[in-house]
Amino acid sequence: MRCPECSCLDDKVIDSRATKEGAGVRRRRECLQCGHRFTTLEEIIQSELKVIKRDNVREDFDREKIRRGIENACWKRPIDVEDIEHAVDEVYSSIQRDYDKEISSIDIGNRVMEVLKRLDEVAYVRFASVYRQFKDIDEFIDEIRMLGQNELKGKK
Repeated sequence: MRCPECSCLDDKVIDSRATKEGAGVRRRRECLQCGHRFTTLEEIIQSELKVIKRDNVREDFDREKIRRGIENACWKRPIDVEDIEHAVDEVYSSIQRDYDKEISSIDIGNRVMEVLKRLDEVAYVRFASVYRQFKDIDEFIDEIRMLGQNELKGKK
């Protein structure tokens, strides 16, 4: 690992811990040149999994895109970082469980929306507006009404 302070390649591992669900390893490191301490994360890369975009272009699956989408939807909302991380883990785990080779971006978006709907309704509507490409305010209103109706059905 290259030290983020001095770019030295010599470091020592101070501590290693498994991440949630054992999907990776978090390592605490110390640079042998400048003494700076930093953390690295090792995860399994699912390079085999391809995402089929709306225009039928295929690209490698990228967990960070899910994280960025959820973080953007949750921006300035009262949501803990741990809750966002749990949402990313939930979507990622369900994709790993259900798909080997290919998944459509539509399926990924639907999974993210389901998680956001349970996490925060405002974040859900924000994500849905971008994901579904709302054209006007009426589409926002319709989505909010459907969300409210589903809320009432769930309380009966």
